[in-house]
Amino acid sequence: MGRPGLTIGVLALQGAFAEHHTILSRLKISHTTINPCLVKTPEDLRQCDALIIPGGESTTIALLARLAGLLDPLKIFVQQKPVWGTCAGAILLSESVQNAKKGGQELLGGISVTIERNGWGSQVESFEAAIEVEALREPEIPFTGVFIRAPVVLDFIENDARPPIQVLARLPESLLPRPEDGSTDDPAYLGQRRVVALRQGRHLLTTFHPELTRDDRFHDYFVRSCVCPPQH
Repeated sequence: MGRPGLTIGVLALQGAFAEHHTILSRLKISHTTINPCLVKTPEDLRQCDALIIPGGESTTIALLARLAGLLDPLKIFVQQKPVWGTCAGAILLSESVQNAKKGGQELLGGISVTIERNGWGSQVESFEAAIEVEALREPEIPFTGVFIRAPVVLDFIENDARPPIQVLARLPESLLPRPEDGSTDDPAYLGQRRVVALRQGRHLLTTFHPELTRDDRFHDYFVRSCVCPPQH
C-alpha cells in the first residue's frame, strides 16, 4: 500500500521558484504522488506537507513574505514540518547572518548555523563545481553545484534541543574561490566554508542552486529522506 500524496510547496514570492516547481512536477517517487504547490499566501502554506525556499534575494523574500502575511506562518511551519532552503533560502533558514544589508535581515531560523551573505566576496559572483554527495542516488556521479553570489556557512551553533548537523557535501579545497587577499590556506578562512550542503533533522540546506540543473537527485533526496523518511 503506497503513501498518500504529498504536497510540496515552493515559496513563490521571488527568485527561482519556477525551476523548483518544474523539477518537482517531473519527480517520480515509488508509491508516492508528489503534488507541487506554489506558495504565495498563508492559505497555500497550510496545504503543504513540506516547503522549499528558493534562491533569489533573501532580504526581498523576507520583505515580501511579511507583506503577504506569510512571515509568522513560515516561522511556525519551520518548527513543525520539513523545509529545504537553497542559496537565499539557506540564509533564511539560518539562525544568524553576517554581511546583512543595511537595516538587517529577518530570518526564519530552523537550522543551527551562522551564514554569510555573498560569502565568496565581491569578485567571485558565480561559479560551478562538481560535488561528491554520498547521500544521493548514484553517488558515484558528481553533482554540479551552481553557485551564484552564494552564501557561505561560517559556523555551526550548538543547540542540544535540535538533532545534530549532518554534513552532506563539501567543496574540494582545490575548487575554493580565492578571497581577494589570496589566503585560501588560512584555516580560519577554510573553516566551515567548504560545507555546501547539510541536513539537520528533517531540514535541508544547500548554498548552491540544484534547481538550475536538470539533475533531480537533491529534490529526490529531500522528498525521500526528509519529507517521508524510511520507516524502521
